[in-house]
Amino acid sequence: MNLPNELSNDERTLEEIVESGPGGAFAVAGVATAIVLLIYLAFYVFAYLPRGVVR
Repeated sequence: MNLPNELSNDERTLEEIVESGPGGAFAVAGVATAIVLLIYLAFYVFAYLPRGVVR
């Protein structure tokens, strides 16, 4: 019989995972942001700068 304070093995494992935090989500978001910035800078350097000043 499970008392309210007793956790099964799966529940303990889940609690450990949740306590570790969303580190993977932040890593994925950081990599995606870096990719978007690199694409933007590459487009700026290779498409806009070679055209020169607009007159």
